[in-house]
Amino acid sequence: MDSFSGASSGSSPQMSSSDFMDQLKTQLAQAYAEEFLETVRGKCFEKCITKPGSSLSGSESSCISRCVDRYIEATGIISRALFNSPR
Repeated sequence: MDSFSGASSGSSPQMSSSDFMDQLKTQLAQAYAEEFLETVRGKCFEKCITKPGSSLSGSESSCISRCVDRYIEATGIISRALFNSPR
């Protein structure tokens, strides 16, 4: 039987649909967080770090902080617009 038929293989117990959805939501949230951090890291590094070295200058540090804050704020605005809009 295929994986969508509901039959479990081997001796592992069958996962309830609620448990499956919870696990799926957790995995999606983790994947989203990883992608978000990678995007912010890449964009803010490119924008703020002009001369990579062993430490950040004060201006680079504040630039990165502002960049991350703006990115988080923009993502929140987009999320609210997408998920709280009337359908």
